[in-house]
Amino acid sequence: MLFNVGVYVPAPEHGATRTTDYAFEMACSNIRYGEGVTNEVGMDLQNMKARNVCVMTDKNIAKLPPVKAVLDSLVKNGVNFKVFDKVRVEPTDGSFREAITFARQEQFDAFVAVGGGSVMDTCKVANLYACSPDAEFLDYVNAPIGKGKPVVVTLCPLIAVPTTAGTGSETTGVAIFDYEAMKVKTGIANRALKPVLGIVDPLHTLHMPERVAAYSGFDVLCHALESYTALPYNLRSPCPSNPINRPAYQGSNPISDVWSKHALKIVAKYLKRAVRHPDDFKARYNMHLASVFAGIGFGNAGVHLCHGMSYPIAGMVKNFRAKDYNVDHPLVVCIFFELCTEQTQT
Repeated sequence: MLFNVGVYVPAPEHGATRTTDYAFEMACSNIRYGEGVTNEVGMDLQNMKARNVCVMTDKNIAKLPPVKAVLDSLVKNGVNFKVFDKVRVEPTDGSFREAITFARQEQFDAFVAVGGGSVMDTCKVANLYACSPDAEFLDYVNAPIGKGKPVVVTLCPLIAVPTTAGTGSETTGVAIFDYEAMKVKTGIANRALKPVLGIVDPLHTLHMPERVAAYSGFDVLCHALESYTALPYNLRSPCPSNPINRPAYQGSNPISDVWSKHALKIVAKYLKRAVRHPDDFKARYNMHLASVFAGIGFGNAGVHLCHGMSYPIAGMVKNFRAKDYNVDHPLVVCIFFELCTEQTQT
């Protein structure tokens, strides 16, 4: 029972007797923001008493200052590490499996992801399956493609260092990939996957080409708008009979709404500036924060039409690459954005 000002109020019926949910849960990584804050990552791992760290990135980012800053910090603080730089931009189940194999062989006790969403998602999955040595790949993949099993193992700490202002993956427990056998996008979604810390260093956004800033920025817009307009959490069904089964994407809720609305305001003010003027530090920095805010919003509320319709299309894309951008996902989401807004406006 619940008590309110001395008046008895019946508690909500148990999930087993309800058709829609009655609760929502907020989960988010710790976030540290500031110019040059990447230099602290070695101290963080030292504080965690990490002895064998996996640093994941892709071959493009591996050549850029963000990775150098991370590795310099690890060396300075005496942290032992190995680098996996074979992350595939827009991961597949095959590239995930390669990263999982690497992680399982080395027995790491901490992970660091340096890159965009593809790197962070790959690192989350490698951590998950390294800590679940007996799990088959489809065990944790979202149903109906996979079995969608809840994560009950304890994962190693993962620190995410985002280098783009778009995915918000440093805040979420979601990892997206192409399932090649069916040519569709799917993913793994569980709060246990979220990084323990997101190191958001705005200096890294200065390395983004114009098209990267544009398309990843549009991803921020879609994340924020879709999460804000998602089906409300208390209209989503079924109601979980156990809280462990409550999905990460729960539907719009009052807390996610705060983050999503704030992200939308920042995008409206700074996206065009960040794209047109790469040396506009204020615009680039604010878009990096907007990505974090939108990530907190959609990481708990979810996305819908734009992203949902993009998945089967992006899963079929094999050859198209936009100028200066080796990623198809945000561009495909953009294509559906105008259509969705035209069809849903009142």
